[in-house]
Amino acid sequence: MESEEVANKACDARYYELLEELQALDFVLVELNLYLDTHPGDYQSIEQYNKFAQERMRVAQEFQQLYGPLTNFGHAFSKYPWEWSQTPWPWQV
Repeated sequence: MESEEVANKACDARYYELLEELQALDFVLVELNLYLDTHPGDYQSIEQYNKFAQERMRVAQEFQQLYGPLTNFGHAFSKYPWEWSQTPWPWQV
């Protein structure tokens, strides 16, 4: 990808909105996971965890359709040409 294309991709406001939403969802999921490790019978928290996990999958899918894969090793699809080698990667912005 040309450097100008990289800059345009990274400057897209929706790119940053989706990344921020993913970070917030990941935070909630980690906290709920830690809580459920010590409270495995809390049905409401399990429901919350599942709801946030579904929302994270939806947001990740939207991000990946617009901007390419978030992770590799079979956790995300790639369009042609191979997108994984294109930057910036989410952790670079």
